[in-house]
Amino acid sequence: MGVPQVAIVGRPNVGKSSLLNWLAGRRVAVVDDRPGVTRDRVEYLMRHDDRFFELVDTGGMGHMDADELTDDIEQQITNAIDSASLILLVVDSRSGLAPMDQDVAKRLRYLKTPVLCVANKTDDDTFDQQADEFGKLGHGPPLKVSTLQNRGKSVLLNRVVAALPADTGEQEAPAEPEMRVAIVGRRNVGKSTFVNTLAGAERMIVSEVAGTTRDSVDVRFELDGKGFVAIDTPGIRRSRAQAKFDIDFYGAHRAQRSIRRADVTLLFLDCTERIGKIDKQLADYIHQEHKPCILVVNKWDKLAKTMPTEKWVNYLSDQMPGMRHAPIAFITGQTGKNVKALLNHAQMLFKQSRERVGTGMLNRIVREAVRQKAPPMYQNRRPKLYYATQVGVQPPTIVLFCNQPAAFTKPYLRYLLGRFRDELPFAEVPIKVYLRKRESSDVRDDVEQGEDAA
Repeated sequence: MGVPQVAIVGRPNVGKSSLLNWLAGRRVAVVDDRPGVTRDRVEYLMRHDDRFFELVDTGGMGHMDADELTDDIEQQITNAIDSASLILLVVDSRSGLAPMDQDVAKRLRYLKTPVLCVANKTDDDTFDQQADEFGKLGHGPPLKVSTLQNRGKSVLLNRVVAALPADTGEQEAPAEPEMRVAIVGRRNVGKSTFVNTLAGAERMIVSEVAGTTRDSVDVRFELDGKGFVAIDTPGIRRSRAQAKFDIDFYGAHRAQRSIRRADVTLLFLDCTERIGKIDKQLADYIHQEHKPCILVVNKWDKLAKTMPTEKWVNYLSDQMPGMRHAPIAFITGQTGKNVKALLNHAQMLFKQSRERVGTGMLNRIVREAVRQKAPPMYQNRRPKLYYATQVGVQPPTIVLFCNQPAAFTKPYLRYLLGRFRDELPFAEVPIKVYLRKRESSDVRDDVEQGEDAA
């Protein structure tokens, strides 16, 4: 912790999220022409001139949310301001000084935290005079920038670093989190409530309104002295067609990106709802990305007294056959029941995904598997497996060298995969298995001959 935070604030549609993405050099926050898209705080760790700081995007001040979440959004803005070491007041040079800009500036005027006024959309010097008008807000001459035209970036970053609290010593990079956990699921399954329970604070806006979370938001938390990152993701809509021209379309892509960059994924399911198409699509995507996953049955307090867990386990096995290796957790995110056990199990999966085994052990397992069940005949010949080796982790990746890769059927590969799960320390995580034809220069012996590869 201890990394200074720089809060980006302002009225709606002045380009706050665009400013964060521009400074970060990547798409972090959702950007849309409609006001009120950003609701939660979106954070990004920056480094400039050997100084680390977190940029924090916030919702538009003064925006009346259509889903009656205005008070929640304002509370998130207040939390960002209270935690900030520096505030960037963003204004719009194209539209000029607006009464709402004055309201925002007034709110910041009596804070002890330093404020830099940033005049965005000052695309060239023809807008400079209009930008200078924002000096009336009482936060000094505005810094003229344009995210669209890439104007003033280095000047702004230099001013930000100069305004941060002085170093007490040589600043070290913040410790890398032990594990990144993506929390995914359809709408209203309790993802944000779970994140708030982890963080021990109202870090995410929680409401009964479906689709409250619109960004993928990284939330750092600690457990038993270790640092972790929980990635809260937008709830997925019922179909892609519904989201095709909507901000939720981009939210869905961010959810997928969060799965890709996570170490472990928690697929949240509502125990009071049947498994639907979206649940299965998410499970399929996690399976395709070979990510360790726990199926999290949330809100279990509502059914704990009337339904045995075995019934839900069997139900999930039938509905999501590709995830039968994934463990299942029954929790109540709102109260924290079983949450610590869930995170401990997630750490076990993370450890499994990084395990390595020796080539000798692999070949002994393959040899015994072939002895008990030989590959089916292919073109009147029995295909041969020569040797196996693990070539990677996260996920564990095994290459099987053979004489004819096309000769091995999917059922037989599933059989070998099952043997690996039973006998290797990868029981609950995805395993990649590749077939490769042995090159003539490779002199290693056939596993069927009973010799282990070196």
